[in-house]
Order: sequence, then C-alpha cells, then structure tokens
Amino acid sequence: MAVFRELRKNVVTSATPPVAPARPPLPPVAAGLAAVRRLAPEGEARWLLVDVAAQRLHLVAGGVPLGQWTVSTAAAGVDAREGSGGTPPGVHRIERRIGAGAPPGTIFLSREPIGLAWPADVAAGVTAPDGEPLPADLILTRILTLDGLEDGVNRGPGVDSLARYIYIHGTSAEDRLGTPCSHGCVRMANADVAELFEQVREGDPVVII
Repeated sequence: MAVFRELRKNVVTSATPPVAPARPPLPPVAAGLAAVRRLAPEGEARWLLVDVAAQRLHLVAGGVPLGQWTVSTAAAGVDAREGSGGTPPGVHRIERRIGAGAPPGTIFLSREPIGLAWPADVAAGVTAPDGEPLPADLILTRILTLDGLEDGVNRGPGVDSLARYIYIHGTSAEDRLGTPCSHGCVRMANADVAELFEQVREGDPVVII
C-alpha cells in the first residue's frame, strides 16, 4: 500500500504543468504600435513614439520607423499628475499644430508668437511685450499640443495632458538634448521640430513610453 501511495504521488507531481517563463518586454516601437492599435487604430499609418529611456522621438508608419530625433523629456521622469513636472505616459493625439511658417527661433508665449526670436533677442536682453523678463524655458519655432486618450492615465481630472499644456516644441536648451531636463514637455532642436512639423497632422497618435 505504501508503494502504491508513493507511485500515485509521483504521478500527480509529474502532471503539474510547468510555469511559463515571463515574457520579455516588447521593444518600444512594438509596444507603441500595440497601444496605437488598441486606442487609436485609425492613426496606425502615421504616429509618433517618444522613447523616454533613450531620449528619442520616432516618426513611425505602421511598425516601420521613418525618422528619429534626440529629445529631452522631464527631469522629474514619467508622471502624469498635475503639478508633478513629469512627462505623461501613454497614448495621446496631436491636438493642434502651431507655428506654421514662423521663422526658426520664434518665441511663443501662451502658444502665440510675440514677435521676438531666439537667440538674438534673448542675447540683447529684450523683454516680453508686457515688460516682464522672458522665461528661462523658452518655447520656440513650432508647437504640437498633446491631448491624452487614456482616462485616468493622461486624460481627466488631475492627470490631463491638455490641461497641463504638454507639448512637443523647439527649445533654447539645445545643448541639453538627450538629457531629461524639461518641466514635462518634449523638447526638440529647432530645426528638428520644424522638420517633424511638416510630416505630421492634427489627430496623429503620439505614444510616450
């Protein structure tokens, strides 16, 4: 009888299914494409990927990268909370394209050009039209405003990317690109953001990973 119990125990143990190994994380482009297909499938033909770990922005058609540029995301890391200073994660869409035809280095305040340009006017100490000093974190050349598509992640009370004024924009801190140093936006070199601007349209998805 003892031998039978031991044999039965062995049979049950050997029938236990093996534990499946953990799946490795998807590469950023593949993960971004999966998110676009889930939340904005109509935008699969053309979308943007912001790879925070690599500090790179990719223009993607389907799953094929067409171009990439060095960027700076937030010094505070990935964080959608209001007041966090973080770059929000998840799927967004380009809500507005601002600055078409503006000269390189055009300075924007509250998304409006103010008739001044970087670096010449900044070096000359010119103030803003209201007489106040220009902000240290200048928004230049082109602006792509971002609207979150994921409720509770980057859309809605306390985490709303549009309400937080999260943009892709040109910067006066071009020497710091490749380093997370923004206050939440995605900064680009001015020539790069002008180039990207011509290749995207309002409504195109933007995935931040």
